[in-house]
Amino acid sequence: MKTSQYHARFADSAPDIEAAQRLRHQAFIAKRGTPARPNHREVDRFDGICTHVLIEDRVTHSLVATFRLLPLTSGADIAQSYSAQYYDLNALRAYDKPMVEMGRFCVRPGCDDPDILRVAWGVVTKFVDSEGVGLLFGCSSFHGTNAEAYADAFAMLRDRHLAPKRWLPRIKAPNVVRFAQRLRGEPDQKTALRTMPPLLRSYLTMGGWVSDHAVIDRDLDTLHVFTGLEVCAVPAARARALRAVAG
Repeated sequence: MKTSQYHARFADSAPDIEAAQRLRHQAFIAKRGTPARPNHREVDRFDGICTHVLIEDRVTHSLVATFRLLPLTSGADIAQSYSAQYYDLNALRAYDKPMVEMGRFCVRPGCDDPDILRVAWGVVTKFVDSEGVGLLFGCSSFHGTNAEAYADAFAMLRDRHLAPKRWLPRIKAPNVVRFAQRLRGEPDQKTALRTMPPLLRSYLTMGGWVSDHAVIDRDLDTLHVFTGLEVCAVPAARARALRAVAG
C-alpha cells in the first residue's frame, strides 16, 4: 500500500484499541448528537476477542478509519459472532471452511476519500489469504431507521442480491424491515446506488449477498443487513487488484 496516502496496521496495544473505540464513538454516537458514552468510547463485549485494524494518514499520523475482524474456524462457531445476536444463522453452521466477520467499520467524519475503503479491502484481502478464509461476513449499516429513505436500495437488494437459499439468514431480532416481502416495483438504480453504504456496494460488486430483511438497531440508529461474500465468488480481475493493494 505504499502508493496510498494511508497505511493500515493491526492494533497492538490497549491505547490502539481505545483510539479505535473513540473513532467509533465519533462516527456512531457523536455524529447523531446523542448523549456521549463513558470516556467518549464506543465499546462492546466483542472488542476483546477481535483483531482491530487502524488506518492512518501517513503524513499526519491521524486515525482516519477502523474496523475489526473476528476469525472463526468454520460455521460451527457462527454463534460466537456479533451478527448472531441479530440474525438466525443456523443455516451457516454447515459451512465447513474458515470464516471471518468484519465489523464496526467506520471512517472519521469529514474524511470521504474513497482510497480509505480501498486500503481497508487490501488489509482484509491479505488476512483472508493468510488464514484461508472461505466466507467473509458482517452487518452492513444504513444511517437512520427510516426504511422509506432507502426504498430503492432495498428493492435492488431484493431483486439482485439476496443470499442463496442454503445460507439465507432467518429472522431473530424483534424489530425488522422485511424488504423482500413488502416492497413492490422497480428500483431507480442511480438512487439505489447513491443511498447504499459504500462498504455494502463494495461487497456486492465482488459477488456478495444479503439477508432478506433489515434489522432496526435503535441503539446505533441504523438499519443493517447481514452481508456475506464467498471468497471463491470474487471475480478474478477484482481479486488481482485487491492483492495488488494488499502488497
